Amino acid sequence: MRHYRILLSFAVFAASFVWNSVLVSADWPAWRGPNRDSLCQEKGLLKEWPENGPPLAWKTTGIGEGYSGPAVVGNLLYITGHKDDKQWVFALDLGKQGKQVWAADFGPVRHPGSGFPGTRATPTIDGDRLYVLGIAGELTCMDIENGKIIWRKDFVKDFGGVTPNWGFAESPLIDGELLICTPGGRENTMVALKKTDGSVAWHSALGDKTDYSSVVKAKIGGIEQYINATHQGVIGVESQTGNLLWRYARMAVPPGMHSGSNIATCIVSGDSVFAARAYNHGGGRADIVRNGDKFEAQEAFFTEKLQNHHGGVVLAEGMLYGSSNPNLLTCMDYKTGEVKWADRGSGKCSVLYADGMLFCRDEKGPLTLVAATPEGYKQKGRFEQPDRSRKNAWPHLVIADGMMYVRDQDVLLCYDVREKK
Repeated sequence: MRHYRILLSFAVFAASFVWNSVLVSADWPAWRGPNRDSLCQEKGLLKEWPENGPPLAWKTTGIGEGYSGPAVVGNLLYITGHKDDKQWVFALDLGKQGKQVWAADFGPVRHPGSGFPGTRATPTIDGDRLYVLGIAGELTCMDIENGKIIWRKDFVKDFGGVTPNWGFAESPLIDGELLICTPGGRENTMVALKKTDGSVAWHSALGDKTDYSSVVKAKIGGIEQYINATHQGVIGVESQTGNLLWRYARMAVPPGMHSGSNIATCIVSGDSVFAARAYNHGGGRADIVRNGDKFEAQEAFFTEKLQNHHGGVVLAEGMLYGSSNPNLLTCMDYKTGEVKWADRGSGKCSVLYADGMLFCRDEKGPLTLVAATPEGYKQKGRFEQPDRSRKNAWPHLVIADGMMYVRDQDVLLCYDVREKK
């Protein structure tokens, strides 16, 4: 009997471990997911959509104006919006069809959005804390239980940053005990803050102006580093000191080009980095070569055939996928820069990869399912969401625990994209 109880206890423990692993793998705790690459690791998703799209599980409203996407951890979804002239974080219960658990404001709206009002940054969830950046540079740490503010910093007042034309859009990165962000400016192009209290651990005095991209972490040439695209190009700084290691200057915005900006988050693979932007520019891969203590960004290729605006790029099975202006979903070989195909079927879209498929959302609203293959454009479904606003559909899609979340300003839609067995 004692032997049986031991076996039963072990079985319960093992089942609990597997279940918790599933929950962790289903979480989407930050911008572009746990690895900031828009690669969802879930399996068993639909490979083709019905004529009217996958089943709508539920819809909720009341999250305010915004272009930011959700963060999902466990049974809660966190999302931001502008409402009643304030900036809000909303916590929604996924088990109760998006019912609001709490809502907390983190200050007034202090930037008009230059024609596109609403939040930009996706919250970052780490343990029992939430970190979010406001449109005017209000970096705020909140308690995820109730939204209570724990500490806050101001990119402009505290770090000398200059607010970009369309407002700050970065989603902060949590790495161990540090929060990494890019206020920009002479003394604080990039800063590392202690996540517990917001005090400065180090700062990079590079003089770069911030754009709209978010930091990613990589280990290149044996050195851990933080990478982001600023107005002056893609930079890599050493993770312990913030010292500049290398710069990919091809991605710098030319002086006087007021409409140019780096928005897309960089792609890192091995010892190489890919970045792209629109405005008649393009995308390029730089191999980061280490020689002793020195690093150099050596361009492997550059092409005008992947001019990505704000929909992002993903790297899956050696292929880059992203929308190239004006509206060509493009498949490109990461090694050579060769275009495998380009098609207008998905419009000017954001891209999320999951289970061999591309989940695409046109800025005009339609959602498209496309096979992620270099063998040609293979569309597997397309539908129009209900309750479509008149504003650009810029929030990126998120899939967590088999559910696809679609944000359109004040509306949040949840679709079941799991294969039915």
